Amino acid sequence: MKNLQRTLVLGASIVALAGCGADEIVSPGTSGDIIINNPSPSPTPTPTPTGGATVTAAAGCPTISSTGGLEDRGVLSNTPTGDYRVCRLPATFNVDDSLPRIDGLLYEISGRVNVGTDQGFSSTGTDVTLNVDPGVIFFAQAESFLVVNRGNTIEANGTETMPIIWTSRDNVLGVASDNSQAQWGGVVLLGRAPVSDCSNLVFNTAAAPNANPQCEQQLEGTVVATPFGGTDSADSSGSMTYNQIRFSGFELQQSNELQSLTTGGTGSGTTLENILSFNSSDDGVEFFGGSVNIKNLAVIGASDDSLDVDSGAQANVETVVVVQRSGTGDSLIEFDSPDDLADGTPGNALPQSRLQVNNFTFVQRSSSSSQAIRARGGPALGLTNGVIDVDTADDVCIRIDETITLNAIIGFDSIVCDGANRPVRGSSGVADADVQAVVDAGTNNNLLATLTLTNTLVNGTFENGITSFDPTARSSFFTDFGFIGAENDDITDNFGDWTCNSSIMDFGSATGACTSLPVY
Repeated sequence: MKNLQRTLVLGASIVALAGCGADEIVSPGTSGDIIINNPSPSPTPTPTPTGGATVTAAAGCPTISSTGGLEDRGVLSNTPTGDYRVCRLPATFNVDDSLPRIDGLLYEISGRVNVGTDQGFSSTGTDVTLNVDPGVIFFAQAESFLVVNRGNTIEANGTETMPIIWTSRDNVLGVASDNSQAQWGGVVLLGRAPVSDCSNLVFNTAAAPNANPQCEQQLEGTVVATPFGGTDSADSSGSMTYNQIRFSGFELQQSNELQSLTTGGTGSGTTLENILSFNSSDDGVEFFGGSVNIKNLAVIGASDDSLDVDSGAQANVETVVVVQRSGTGDSLIEFDSPDDLADGTPGNALPQSRLQVNNFTFVQRSSSSSQAIRARGGPALGLTNGVIDVDTADDVCIRIDETITLNAIIGFDSIVCDGANRPVRGSSGVADADVQAVVDAGTNNNLLATLTLTNTLVNGTFENGITSFDPTARSSFFTDFGFIGAENDDITDNFGDWTCNSSIMDFGSATGACTSLPVY
């Protein structure tokens, strides 16, 4: 996020939809109404969809265990893919629960939906677990979002051919385009792993490591206090695998939006794999503190930073692709640690942010972006086996701000970029030559390369000719694949049918376009 407050800002209220009757809801951004036909006491058979649609609405909503259950909102008729039963989620899942996939059924997120309640800084174990079946589709609008509170978990595990989809109502209606964004909030995971930006402004440092034995941050903008953080770096907030999160990032306050996926203090016990962020109006994903490991991440079309890491996060990211839209987007990585400048957090606050990225391919296309990767405020950055395709000859491959950041660099190895006029940039006391010296100290780096990428993200002869770096010495989370970039020969190896296709990036996914819903 462009502000460095390192807080999560969420809205707690639903936008008031004035003038809408019980059966009519005005859709933001569509300038039209959608009619939901509530079921009659004696339902009649659902008409056969027309216009090539293939989905028939489910007969009703399933029974769940949480208080209030699912609210049957009736049938959403005549969408481009057919008719759907709409089942609204309860405000809080207060016991272990499951959401099954049922043909012709969509789950609606309305307002803030909680998985459990906050279990506290020193709590152990798991209170509530929400299980989500492969192929489930959630939709929402405006300020609506889902948050997994500290001490609770979500098990949302799709499959290669049946991903779980989180999207907007406009997407369901077929009126979202490849330039749509900010149509609902997003998904938030909170946990009990350490954070650096203590909300009471008492910070831990090397000189006073126990100055604040209960350092936690607050989820701002909510009526109910929503803290995150703790002392368990191995804490688990559950598992999300094979998930698409589309059209997120509704603006809650000026310049304050959600990401597709936001984590706060989540621990290394959390599994994050095969995650797609599509057209988030803010960052694609953002990690506030915690210990985050993620594999097979695709960030397509983010309107701000594609990957944002801060607040003492200890993050390892492997096999990641980023493709920007041409008209919007800032840095592909924005990486921060406390820097004394933004929110009063001292630059030596612990934990120091640490980010390592292995086997990545970044494609910068935004005219609003001047650098692909930016680190500032003293975080420790390591890059291995990466390909960076900048937009113009004037764009910077790697920017380092402040001497404290330069001195904290873990290392750059087997990194290539098609920089030209200024491949590296130093700022705030760091000279360009200082950054280049760090690049030169690494192995097999070339930031003045002529790239030969095919299908936007797949290595060509040049990239496959670069000697790769064994990353396993830097993190046991990493794998030595023996090549640089995210994909050496076929994009579907890691980013196949669980993704979706767009004019920004066509993965060749059988799931179909990001502007439509899959029909199984």
